Amino acid sequence: MQRAEENAIRHGVCGSIRDGGRDTSSDWQGWCRGCWQRDRGDAVGWAAIFIWGGLVLLAEATNYSANFGGWNGWAVFFTGAGVIVLLGATIRLLLPERRRPVAGHLICGFMLLAIGLGHEVVWLWPLLLMGIGVAILRRAFAHRR
Repeated sequence: MQRAEENAIRHGVCGSIRDGGRDTSSDWQGWCRGCWQRDRGDAVGWAAIFIWGGLVLLAEATNYSANFGGWNGWAVFFTGAGVIVLLGATIRLLLPERRRPVAGHLICGFMLLAIGLGHEVVWLWPLLLMGIGVAILRRAFAHRR
């Protein structure tokens, strides 16, 4: 069990099944214990997405969105969430102390952008799918260290 927990922590999987011999899977405080402390970048990203979603909902509730022609709340939300995720991935790539694999963040960010901008930018989905395919091939043929 010790080895599985070490692998989970090393690969960024939150929480553990056992905590000092005590099962924490049903303990909400034990779930994801220390996850936000290990990686504040993810915590900031999730917080920014929730704040962005709240701002979009507030704009809809107060009818402020009527000032913008063609406003689609869901499209605005997904586009903003994609930008936030991609910004977080960029920061991880640029700052050595925050560096870690970002392929999942990039794929997720571009998927959110494609959902948000899918009707406006019709070529985004094909490019996204081709990019994912190239990433899979690159990883399959990359040299193992």
